[in-house]
Amino acid sequence: MGLTGWRLVSLIGAALLGGYALASAVGIFLAAILPASKSDAVLLGNLVSFAVYVAAIMWVCAVRKPLRAWCVLLITALILAGLCQAKGVNVLASVGL
Repeated sequence: MGLTGWRLVSLIGAALLGGYALASAVGIFLAAILPASKSDAVLLGNLVSFAVYVAAIMWVCAVRKPLRAWCVLLITALILAGLCQAKGVNVLASVGL
């Protein structure tokens, strides 16, 4: 069973969109919990989010199962978003929605 058609499109979507969701959630979460000044925490959160985005893309390419890739990326992002909400950070406002 090769990577053709919808499986390939779904994996690319998971890598790009799911990876972006996870990277954004990690950046916002780190900015909320790091015990540095607000500007330093946001800067470090953004820097780490780039590495998380690249790691998520590489991980999706290694998994080769679209459903597992989507589930892991989105569930992890939702857990981090929930932790931010519990801390009092409005996640939707942080990403511009």
